[in-house]
Amino acid sequence: MTADTITAADIRINARWLIPVQPFNVVLEHQAVILQGSRIAAVLPQAEADLAYRTRETLNLNSHVVLPGLINLHGHTAMSLFRGMADDLPLMTWLNDHIWPAEGRFVGEQFVLDGSRLAMAEMLRTGTTTFSDMYFFPEITAQAAHDVGMRAQVCFPLMDMPTVWGSGPEEYLHKGAALIEQWRNDDYIMPAIGPHAPYTVSDQPLRSAVALSEQTGTAIQLHLHETAFEVEDALKNSGQRPVSRMAELGILGSNTQCVHMTQIDDSDLQQLSRAGAHVVHCPESNLKLASGLCPVQKLMDHGINVSIGTDGAASNNDLDLFGELKTAAMIAKVVAGDASALSAHRALEMATMNGARALGRDHELGSVTAGKLADLIAVDLSDPYLQPVYDPASHLIYSNHGRAVSHSWIHGVPQLQDGRLTRIDVPDLMLRVSDWRRQILS
Repeated sequence: MTADTITAADIRINARWLIPVQPFNVVLEHQAVILQGSRIAAVLPQAEADLAYRTRETLNLNSHVVLPGLINLHGHTAMSLFRGMADDLPLMTWLNDHIWPAEGRFVGEQFVLDGSRLAMAEMLRTGTTTFSDMYFFPEITAQAAHDVGMRAQVCFPLMDMPTVWGSGPEEYLHKGAALIEQWRNDDYIMPAIGPHAPYTVSDQPLRSAVALSEQTGTAIQLHLHETAFEVEDALKNSGQRPVSRMAELGILGSNTQCVHMTQIDDSDLQQLSRAGAHVVHCPESNLKLASGLCPVQKLMDHGINVSIGTDGAASNNDLDLFGELKTAAMIAKVVAGDASALSAHRALEMATMNGARALGRDHELGSVTAGKLADLIAVDLSDPYLQPVYDPASHLIYSNHGRAVSHSWIHGVPQLQDGRLTRIDVPDLMLRVSDWRRQILS
């Protein structure tokens, strides 16, 4: 080997363990991940990297597992400021009597900015590198994520009733089209359309959403089959299950992300599978609001892509995606009546490759693969509560929580170093959060 054959690169990460996600069900040891700019240049054994690469920075993670950054595919980021405000209530009481009145009183541009920063700090600290948001003032969240350097799908809200962000469907769609135009070619921000739910959006706005999606190629994300009441009420009023209505209106498609899906029969499975729609599982929010249990294994057995989201911190009450994965794996086994359902590697796939597929970005996100974007995390397994280590993948799902995440990179840029955020001023953020708490309590 001569100097001429040694390649220069930016960062070398020496990992004790590496879970690339692709190929599936693989754990590698003593690997080097080479980063060049925003991309992964190579993944190879450390001994081979010694001969092939020279980097300006080398990070030795001798007790860590390195894997793709996690993708949190559903949430309401700014609602972090409502964390714990109205707990132990059923969904419609929670919404009608507490959340919607509080939003009407407090939500504005500054609320969304500070709440989004709080959510991003928590997500980055616990392993999420890409998130999806559906909330008011999406232009504020998009800019906040871009400024931090965090990848985000930002869904503008669409519903029949007026809110703090608009007077009704026509204004929402007008503002949403502008959001799509502003961000559609950005590296970090993925604008999308967010019809709230079948029971809050009538047919014509939904048709307009489909037209806008087809015109711009943007995704549609909506709450669907979240509760038994939603389905029963739809059947009573129209004789149709919500999934059937969405299919007739053209909402269901390969660009559609259906959030929750706790109430599923065979006809729903067939329509979701036929349309190529994606499901976003939010197990902890579903449990806390007693909404129901999503049959994840059955969906996967029918070839339906299932990703995962935390929902908002007001109904969870955290945005730790590792905790969400543990809950998802446990529930899947009970629902399927099979202890082998949703294995540790399948759960990790939900939060990485499956999320990337739902975003239409599986060619550049979701696995530690040469040529893909350098969105990575490292989890330190040296703590006593994570010892001994027999199977790192199992540890990440069943023994870990997100606070063991020590490092992260997005687009090749360090976002977390030894547990410290690099792009968010945490002390200043905490002062702002305390001020919001005082206002809301008063």
